[in-house]
Amino acid sequence: MSSPHPYARELGDFLRARRGRLRPRDVGLEPGGRRKVSGLRREELALLAGLSTDYYQRMEQGREVRPSDTVLESLAGALNLDEEERRHLFTLAHAARRPVPARPERAPERVPDSTRRLLRVMDTPAVVLGRHLDLLDRNVMAEALLGDPSGLPAERLNMLLLLFDEELNDGRRCHDWERQALDYIGMLRAAVATDPTHPRATAIVGELSIRSAEFRRLWARHDVRASVSGTKTFRVPEVGDLVLDWDTYPLPGNPGPVMLVFTAEPGAQADRLRLLASLRASRPAHEGRRGGPDDHVRGGRDD
Repeated sequence: MSSPHPYARELGDFLRARRGRLRPRDVGLEPGGRRKVSGLRREELALLAGLSTDYYQRMEQGREVRPSDTVLESLAGALNLDEEERRHLFTLAHAARRPVPARPERAPERVPDSTRRLLRVMDTPAVVLGRHLDLLDRNVMAEALLGDPSGLPAERLNMLLLLFDEELNDGRRCHDWERQALDYIGMLRAAVATDPTHPRATAIVGELSIRSAEFRRLWARHDVRASVSGTKTFRVPEVGDLVLDWDTYPLPGNPGPVMLVFTAEPGAQADRLRLLASLRASRPAHEGRRGGPDDHVRGGRDD
């Protein structure tokens, strides 16, 4: 038997996760007697979407199915998908209709010189992340805020690997660590949707699945994030608490890297950020604050 189409397998995992998230009362069904599953049964979801149970089951199993856009719309409605989840569903299903390329084109990830120049002149912390959350570049302000990761091997400079590194994190967790993890995992899920068999994604997911029960649980949710933003409080002894907004901006490429930028509201927060940068600039290089690009995970809290 041939191995399942990688996109069909991802599609099945996504459908199964979303079905498990729904409860009968969410879709107007009576819970009934004792249930063996916490979410909807396959036959219940198939009924809501106007599909046969056998057809829907084959979709969840990643078997050879090529659902039409009409079927996908019905599934999106039955599963109560939001707009981002709906796009993800269509991306996976459309890719599953096409033959798997024998040799996928995977160009190395590069940060354009113009982007590197932009990083150097920005007066706010910013980093460039690859499609699988590898740290490709950062500016001096980012090192002042997040720490200098230059002492770590290149293959470890990945936001998810650092986030789930218990030794590096000393067991510490921020106020909303799980939401931070879900944001990063959701971004990786979006990248996997464009290339499920990419060796870098396979390596990251494989290592974390073996090493972390927390990662396995969160990865199984199959949440997806095209981009993320939020507000975080950094506890920085030198200048006091820093409250910064953070946003991701896509850079050229398909898929391309993203720039993660931290900004402060004018006033006291912006003054503290400038003071931190000034202190970092006046400190000898060998005395720079050590750590990694996940220091904001360890030392901050999401609001």
